[in-house]
Amino acid sequence: MLDGFWQNVYRYCTYFVTVITGVFFFLFGWLAPLFRRPVTAIALVSFFIAGLIFVALTLRAMLGLSPV
Repeated sequence: MLDGFWQNVYRYCTYFVTVITGVFFFLFGWLAPLFRRPVTAIALVSFFIAGLIFVALTLRAMLGLSPV
């Protein structure tokens, strides 16, 4: 019975990795043409960095890690 449990856990881990990889390849394939032009590449990188900073500051404020 315990052997079947670990097989199921392994199956769900591989399913999770497969789904995350598929999402990454889908988004990269969709965004790849936009990186060919320097203007759109700079804009995409800027939006990505701004989004990360926004999430980081929001989480720090919500968790009370620093006075904001």
